[in-house]
Amino acid sequence: MSVPVVVSEAVNLQQLGVPETCIKHGSTTMQSDKWIVCVEPSQVTMVDLANNAQVTRRPIQAEAAIMNPASAILALRSGTTLQIFNLELKSKMKSFNMSEPVVFWRWTSPSNLALVTAVSVYHWPISGDAPPTKVFDRHSNMPPNVQIINYQVSPDEKWFLLGGICAGATPGIVNGAMQLFSKEKNVSQPLQGHAGAFHKISIPGREEAQLLCFHQRAVDKPGDFLHVMEVGRDPAAGPSFRVGPTLIPVPADAAADFPVFINIDAKHDIAFMTTKMGYLYMFDIHTAKTLYRARVLQETLFVTCSQPNTGLIYGITVRTGKVMRFQLNGQAIIPYIITTLRDNELGISLAGRLGLPGAENLYAAEFERLISQRQVAEAARLVAKSGGSLRSPATIQRFQQIPAEPGAPQPVFQYFSTLLEHGKLNEQESIELAKPVLQQGRPQLMEKWLKEDKITSSEALGDILVGSDIGMALSVYLRANCHAKAINCFVSRGEYDKIVPYASSVGFKMDYSSMLSQLMFSNPQGALDLAKGLVSAEGGPLIDIQATAEAFLSQNRIQETTAFLLEALKGNKPEHAFLQNKLLESNLIGGAPQVADAIMQGGMLSHYDRAHVGKMCERAGLWQRAAEHYTEINDIKRVFKNCHQMNPEFVVSFFGKLNREQSISLLKDILSRGPSNMQVCVEVAKKYHEELGAAELIGVFESFKAIEGLYYYLGSVVNFSEDPIVHFKYIQASCMLGQFKEAERVCRDSNVYNPVEVKDYLKNAKLPDPRPLIHVCDRYDFVDELTEYLYLNSLLQYVEVYVTKVSPQKTPMVVGRLFELGANEDFIKRILMAVGSACPVDDMVEIAETRNRLRLLQPWLEARVATGSTEPGTHNALGKIYITLNKDPKAFLLNNMFYDPKVLGPYCESLDPSLAFVAYKKGAGECDDALIRVSQAHGLYRDLARYLVERQDLDLWAKVLTKDENATESTERRQLIDQVVEWALPESTSADEVSCTVKAFMAADLPGELIVLLERIVLQGSEFSDNKNLQNLLILTAVRADASRVAGYIDELDNFDAKDIALICVSESHMLYEEAFSIYTKFAKPEHTSDKEEQLEMQVLAVGVLVDYQKDLDRAKGYATQCDAKPVWSKLGKAQLEEKMPGEAIESFIHAEDPSEYLAVCAEANEAEIWQELIPYLRMARKTLQENLLDTELIYALAKTNNLTELEKFVNGPNVANIQNIGDRCFGEGLYKASKLLFININNNSKLALCHIHLEEYREAVAAAQKANNVITWKQVCFACVRAKEFRLAATCGLEVIKYPDHLDEVVTYYSDLGHFSQLISLFEQGLGLEDAHVGIFTELGILYTKHVPEKVMEHCKVFFSKINVSKVVKACERARLWSAAVYCYMTDKQYDAAVKVMMERANAFSNELFLDSIVKVRNNEVMYKAIGFYLTTHPTRFTRLMEVVEALVDHARVVNQLRRTGDWALQIGQPYMKSVQKVNLSAINEALNELYIEDEDYVSLRQSIDDFQNFNMIAMASKLATHELLEFRRISAYVYRCNKKYNLSIELSKDDRMWKDAIDTANESADAEIIENLLRFFCETSEKECFCAALFTCFSHISPDIALELGWLNGYHNFIMPFFIQTFRQTHVRLKQLEEKNAPPKDSTNQDDIAATYAAAPMLGNPGVLMIEAGPAMMPMVPQMGMGMPGMPDMSGFGVGMPVAPHMNGQYMMPGMMPSM
Repeated sequence: MSVPVVVSEAVNLQQLGVPETCIKHGSTTMQSDKWIVCVEPSQVTMVDLANNAQVTRRPIQAEAAIMNPASAILALRSGTTLQIFNLELKSKMKSFNMSEPVVFWRWTSPSNLALVTAVSVYHWPISGDAPPTKVFDRHSNMPPNVQIINYQVSPDEKWFLLGGICAGATPGIVNGAMQLFSKEKNVSQPLQGHAGAFHKISIPGREEAQLLCFHQRAVDKPGDFLHVMEVGRDPAAGPSFRVGPTLIPVPADAAADFPVFINIDAKHDIAFMTTKMGYLYMFDIHTAKTLYRARVLQETLFVTCSQPNTGLIYGITVRTGKVMRFQLNGQAIIPYIITTLRDNELGISLAGRLGLPGAENLYAAEFERLISQRQVAEAARLVAKSGGSLRSPATIQRFQQIPAEPGAPQPVFQYFSTLLEHGKLNEQESIELAKPVLQQGRPQLMEKWLKEDKITSSEALGDILVGSDIGMALSVYLRANCHAKAINCFVSRGEYDKIVPYASSVGFKMDYSSMLSQLMFSNPQGALDLAKGLVSAEGGPLIDIQATAEAFLSQNRIQETTAFLLEALKGNKPEHAFLQNKLLESNLIGGAPQVADAIMQGGMLSHYDRAHVGKMCERAGLWQRAAEHYTEINDIKRVFKNCHQMNPEFVVSFFGKLNREQSISLLKDILSRGPSNMQVCVEVAKKYHEELGAAELIGVFESFKAIEGLYYYLGSVVNFSEDPIVHFKYIQASCMLGQFKEAERVCRDSNVYNPVEVKDYLKNAKLPDPRPLIHVCDRYDFVDELTEYLYLNSLLQYVEVYVTKVSPQKTPMVVGRLFELGANEDFIKRILMAVGSACPVDDMVEIAETRNRLRLLQPWLEARVATGSTEPGTHNALGKIYITLNKDPKAFLLNNMFYDPKVLGPYCESLDPSLAFVAYKKGAGECDDALIRVSQAHGLYRDLARYLVERQDLDLWAKVLTKDENATESTERRQLIDQVVEWALPESTSADEVSCTVKAFMAADLPGELIVLLERIVLQGSEFSDNKNLQNLLILTAVRADASRVAGYIDELDNFDAKDIALICVSESHMLYEEAFSIYTKFAKPEHTSDKEEQLEMQVLAVGVLVDYQKDLDRAKGYATQCDAKPVWSKLGKAQLEEKMPGEAIESFIHAEDPSEYLAVCAEANEAEIWQELIPYLRMARKTLQENLLDTELIYALAKTNNLTELEKFVNGPNVANIQNIGDRCFGEGLYKASKLLFININNNSKLALCHIHLEEYREAVAAAQKANNVITWKQVCFACVRAKEFRLAATCGLEVIKYPDHLDEVVTYYSDLGHFSQLISLFEQGLGLEDAHVGIFTELGILYTKHVPEKVMEHCKVFFSKINVSKVVKACERARLWSAAVYCYMTDKQYDAAVKVMMERANAFSNELFLDSIVKVRNNEVMYKAIGFYLTTHPTRFTRLMEVVEALVDHARVVNQLRRTGDWALQIGQPYMKSVQKVNLSAINEALNELYIEDEDYVSLRQSIDDFQNFNMIAMASKLATHELLEFRRISAYVYRCNKKYNLSIELSKDDRMWKDAIDTANESADAEIIENLLRFFCETSEKECFCAALFTCFSHISPDIALELGWLNGYHNFIMPFFIQTFRQTHVRLKQLEEKNAPPKDSTNQDDIAATYAAAPMLGNPGVLMIEAGPAMMPMVPQMGMGMPGMPDMSGFGVGMPVAPHMNGQYMMPGMMPSM
């Protein structure tokens, strides 16, 4: 029996190149059935399962990676850094750094990534920039030591399940822990279990239920249970769904097993649970019952996912990388439940819910039981749940036969109601439901069910509905594809426009022309709708457009014709030009010009005769349309005589269609017809200004003196025109019309016109208002001409208006021109006072000075000053006036703050140099160059010296003190220096002035002068004698200029910066080391430095000079002894250490008690190997420091000095030494005894064992290795014992080493290299008894047997096959040529391909039984075909047995071809095989067997083969046999021709062989009257009377009586044809009788209601849409009505016109699509 689950391998990751070490939890992920992602050491491998397992590798370094379940979005994790990339867009979407490591993550949906840390769970949406959000904290039952393996989110995202595992208290037991969290309640509940999942199911009578399915294994309650409970349901909505707990049947051998995952088959509501040992459990979620349990894998699935649409479950096995696929076997699940589980109730429930086969008998028995007990509702629900097994007409009859209970609905209605609740009714159920519903007059119910798609549409259902609701019947016909009856309904409803689209869409053919011609008389609108549909049908018009239009016009149907042609001509094709003319002409002449106007306005026609239509439009008074259709300008001018009747907008737009010449000509023509057209001409000029040109348009308006039109036209374009003539003409027109403000505006704002032209026009026009001229002259600087024009024309008030309101800044130009014109000074002063501060001062002063009229400005200037003006120009001009008038100029220069010294200084130089000095000095540095020049030119050195000292400007000092490199000393420089030294600086009381002056002297490189200056200030008792800066400067200057004075200054001065001066002294540029040492020793004394710390600092600096600069360590040691200060000793020790004097440095550091340089001291001491001297220093350092290095170096020093007693004492005491490192160091240097003490102290038994080895203490080494229990140590001790030939001790260690597979090869290699093979085999034989013996031990022992003890190989393989690595052992066997053992291993390992290959290649390995057992299990079918060849050539007698075994596995056609290629003898050998497989009816087999039959002349077998198996080239065989020497084979040829309907060839062969019966049978089978007639004539020609009679009898139904009568009369065969005619008359008589009975009139009936009902049920178009079910596919005789079946009457439906009476119909008329009843 088939199992209820299908397990298959979809793909293998190892075969795709994924390393085995990367196929594990955390490294390989599978979030959906689309992608698998594997993280390798240097790359990320992505397997696209949806694209045929295409592999993509990216060089990405990451710890983990998971692919989005819906799209190519990859999430990467490295440490605490998370990144999300879109692989399709090649862009990074998001990144984030977590504060704690992520221990588990997965996609909970395509838009959300869940992150689990040691303490919390976070959700990170991929959209937006939001960081991960914490959802909840881990429960106390989920501590950090719990390994998280799963995380689930409910469909409503309000419940979360976190699952993990941890080691249990009992060894080998793994406990499970889960945490269920509610988002709404913000609470967690711990669960004791291993796996769980959320799922939604449908429950009848309520909304969907959201369930949690989880496994439970409680500590205090033995057993495994499955819980199914609803979460998230509102208690007010009713009780929650809950099943369980249900005990899970765990097998006895899986007591320590535990579930890993639960996956839901959402399609079937089945839960799949997989365990660590490879068990698969299937549960029905609705009942929590176990459906199946089996161990399907030997490996563990470490990751799983589901495919919701198909119900597939995917999983990946650890290490091996098999991607397994699990799927419910729908064909086997129900039989399995019934026969194996014996749970009929579950089988019925599952089969009904999922619609699966297998429970039909149960359904039938249960249905009969319920019906017998009158449980109608339960029986109906059972039928509804049974799928389709019980829903048959017999079931409906059973419900119809049940009598109704009083007060209860009919059972059949209960049945249909139940079916409607569960789904859709089938065709028969829909029909049976419709009958009683319509009888009760409730068609609305049928309509409702039809809209809800609850019933199945069919032709029979439509026939039932057509009498009640033709619209509903139409809907049913449309759904059931009953095209003819659907069109009937359209006709009955008058929906003619829907007939053509429907018929075209379904490909239904009908006669439209006759239907249309009939409709034109009775229903023109219907005819129009139908014609529109026909002409706009897909694929082109179905009628002749022109003929149809003529038909409409013939009946004077202008409106219908127009509507039809509009629909037909909407494609606007050139070939329809005549029809377009016809359409427009019919409306223009037919009295509907407005329709034609509307058509032309729509622009849908463009191929008609425009000139002809234009003339008709002109005659119809459609002037605008006429103008549109004319192209000649004379015609257009004629039409535009009526432009006053046209829409102005049309007139304007029409000019856009004309060229430039036509437009100008038409515009002139319109203007010539009077001023009434002025406005439209202006509008035309405005719109087409650019196209027609401004000059042309201006000329047109001027030619008709239309100044006003010109003004309005130019006014609309002047604001955006760039044409100067437009602006000029507009100004001119404005002035002519008195529009001075417009003229002023354009003159003021425009930048386009020619200013000279406009200025000249305005001057000559002498306008009463000169403001346009004022703006032109002001903008283009014609100020002089404007002033002259206004002055000479006595328009002085406009002069004042111009300078005060228009352009005050041009007042100087106006005043200058007035000066030249000799204007009154009072008028000029009045203008200036009126303008006031708006007039630019500098320009005004310049004009006044050039005309020697500066004094005239004094009142104006003083008035500006009085108003608070601070403009330099005003004060400069006023200063010049005061200096010229000698009006206290010095006071002005000293007190005025606003004049410009650069202006007044040069002005004063020629008058009084001292005033110039005062002015330049006022410049505050801006006029320094001029001031120096004036001072040097006029001998003002003392004033200059004082100015320089006061300014304190080093740059200024540099100008007067710096000389050129090659220049000689100038007298001006020397005089200035003397004035500074003698007068300026001694007079100063400012320290800053003194300091700046000193700096200036320093910058000017005047050290001699500077020393003299400083000695005068510092040493000669001035108030700056104790100034620290000056003392510093004096010493520094001496250091630079005269070093011999430095020592004297140091002794004489006390208030200077000792440290800074000393640093300068020891610098490389000066190297005054003794002076620096003197400074430090002087200031180290208490009388100069009171602070002891500073004194100590000075002492350190002093010794630093000796050791750092003078390198005199002996003097430094003496100075240190003299000071006896610890910092000094420390400084000395560091210097000695740098000079590689570690012994002296150690002594100095001990004096200083300074351990700070212990790192360098230890390094130097080790390098110098002075461990004895180092020990005191290290003991001193340990007093203040507790450093690892100090204790470590002390131990090392004791070890190097072989002071093992002190070493042991120190090590056993408190210390912070890194004993491991120092022990390794001693070990590496061969100090094994010291290192042994150290390793004993830290219990490092691994290294201790090595020490014992080097000390040749092997037993102690083994004891230490036992304590270490480390494979590396065991291996090293083992190898050492082997080298020492201590094989017993070596075996003790070796047994511990071979427990680890990774070290087996080294053990084997080491023993083998030394030649100890017997000891090696003994070691591995002992290893077989180890408790944790692994595959490697058994495998290596097997390999060793193949090399050294081959007689034990087979026994070893048989006993320990399940524990060896077959591939390695097989290779070893092959290398040792142990073929039998190799075959056994291959077969036991199920590598049947290899086993078969070995047996075929090695004769001594062949075994027929083993070969046959293996060949049926090979994976590569090519091996089977090689085996066939092998048997044919090597074991031909056993070939038939081989083919019996592989019959179901090979391609028989290929085998036959292989036999053919081998030779004819091979075909003979394979004949039994081919007979046994001929049942598959393959052409190759049939042809091969037939050839063998022919060769063997076995016609019986050949005939039987042809009858049974006809899949071969029968014609070729027939041709081949037609000339065979044996008659039976020629008969077979004729038979083959007959089977292939080659009747003539067959009959000819039969005739040649006189096989008359064969010929007669062939002719009868052909049913061809011509062939039969030819055969009859042949019999007549050959006088075969009996054959002639036999042919008449056999072919009776295909022979025409006249042929038989003719041949019988001609040949005198009257007696032979008589039986034929007797039978003919008999058949004719019977048929006539049946026809009379069928058409006999009914018996008398007085029931008029039955007669009326009969007529009402007749399918007539007079009673629209009513069809009769009993009539079958043919129509009953119709009652003659108007247009239906009556000669001469029009048929409005389009079905009955011109249709002949169908044969065998007794005058009945056939509908399209109907077939006559036979």
